[in-house]
Amino acid sequence: MSILETAKRIINEGPICDNCMGRQFAKLSTGLTNVERGRAVKLALAMEGDLLHKASGDDIVLKQLAPSSPFARKTLGLKDEGSKCWVCLGLYDNLDSWADRAVEAIGNIEYSTFLVGTKVSGLLSENEEILWSECGITYAEQLKTELNREVGKLIASRTGKEVEFNRPDVLVTLDLAEDTVSIQVRSLYIQGRYRKLVRGIPQTRWPCRSCGGRGCEKCAFTGKQYHESVDELIREEVLKVTGASDTTFHGAGREDIDALMGGTGRPFVVEILNSPIRTFDVGELEKRINAYAAGKVEVEGLEMVQKEVIEALKSSKADKVYNLKVTFKEPVSKEMLISAIDNLIGAEISQRTPQRVSHRRADLVRKRNVHDMQLTELTDEYAIMQVHCDGGLYVKELVSGDDGRTQPSLTGLLGIQAKVTELDVINVDI
Repeated sequence: MSILETAKRIINEGPICDNCMGRQFAKLSTGLTNVERGRAVKLALAMEGDLLHKASGDDIVLKQLAPSSPFARKTLGLKDEGSKCWVCLGLYDNLDSWADRAVEAIGNIEYSTFLVGTKVSGLLSENEEILWSECGITYAEQLKTELNREVGKLIASRTGKEVEFNRPDVLVTLDLAEDTVSIQVRSLYIQGRYRKLVRGIPQTRWPCRSCGGRGCEKCAFTGKQYHESVDELIREEVLKVTGASDTTFHGAGREDIDALMGGTGRPFVVEILNSPIRTFDVGELEKRINAYAAGKVEVEGLEMVQKEVIEALKSSKADKVYNLKVTFKEPVSKEMLISAIDNLIGAEISQRTPQRVSHRRADLVRKRNVHDMQLTELTDEYAIMQVHCDGGLYVKELVSGDDGRTQPSLTGLLGIQAKVTELDVINVDI
């Protein structure tokens, strides 16, 4: 079927604007806008209709074209009133309004790039599908694709910002059914390392166990199980600097609430959500965090990164180095302890999910390795030892045996119950 034959079928369906006419042939040429294509197709139809009109007096094509073509209306002596396009319902007459609303919605958000997306109403989608089905159209561009592009051009001309398809700072969504414009701001990501200097602080926010975060008497209506966390101590200054709505904390593993995190610190990424301020001095932010969290948490090496760093952080198999303070149910000689430690060095440890975390982790047997283990101090009351092992090994259970769920263990090798009373993370090797 030729372009003009297809165009005649389109005209038969009802009045159609230049954008929607041209859009039906969008994939057949380059270097033209859909408006230009539509005008060209209508002009060709009008010329063919005028030829028939002059040759035989048959003005049927002109009559069919009249609602969409000023040329046809003029030739037939009709008033230049026109009709609303039945496909887009006059949407293209309001593109400036949509662009203005988008710019207003973006407001004072700091951004360099943006992208427009459109949610098309059911009626507009149905109109488009009817046209394609009835007229056998196979080279069309979707309505929302053209709207995204044309409104994007208008926003760019008003703001001087650039359209970016892969990582736009701002995503503008036009909801045609709800007649709304919404804005989504791309998250920012800051990577660094933290040290936890006191015990009793969890890594991330914990909702109250009694109320699930709603607030109750047990949590003093804070909704939190613990008053503060590493996450929140870092988050406070991030929110002040960026004006963000919230943050999400991503750590390379986690330490127990009663453990310190020392040495070179644990790698982490803070995801900053809906931040209107996107450029700031990361070094100054680091100083502000350390001043606010002084004596509890300190951070270093903060830098801006991309989202992919989170996946690398979560999937990394980082070795860990721990300092353990261990007590024993019965006296243990240095020779006995060194012999047991020697048997653990290089050993593959089979650990069934510990009882203390079985409520939140799958009941599996995990295999981990101990790379090195050293006794650094032994008194009548306790021993201090350092353990270098695979990430994911539960070192408390490596010592206690967890009622036989960890094999081998220090308790099992000694034949005397041992227990970790203090645990410090010295290094996370990523």
